[in-house]
Amino acid sequence: MAVGGLLAFSAVYNFGRKGTNLRPDRPSSALVVAGPYRFTRNPMYLALTIFYLGVAVLMQSVCAVLLLPFVLFVIQRKVIRREEAYLERRFGAAYTRYQSEVRRWL
Repeated sequence: MAVGGLLAFSAVYNFGRKGTNLRPDRPSSALVVAGPYRFTRNPMYLALTIFYLGVAVLMQSVCAVLLLPFVLFVIQRKVIRREEAYLERRFGAAYTRYQSEVRRWL
């Protein structure tokens, strides 16, 4: 859970350094590619996944662990794809290049 928390903090910190919106429903003013964004295009979702898994293990919830792939599938299809389409429209070739250099998850 601590790893997830540190990853989330680092991602949020890098958004702050660039002065862009943290909320996905608000316009982005800058493409963030520093910090954890050098290794994954979705460090915040990855951090939440790690934290979720940590809580599930701590609570000894087999059901929560078994539900995780479904949750990730929904996030991938309904949230991340929409965000990626927006970022590609907003930042064009810079985002396309970033996509080719950095993996979506790990």
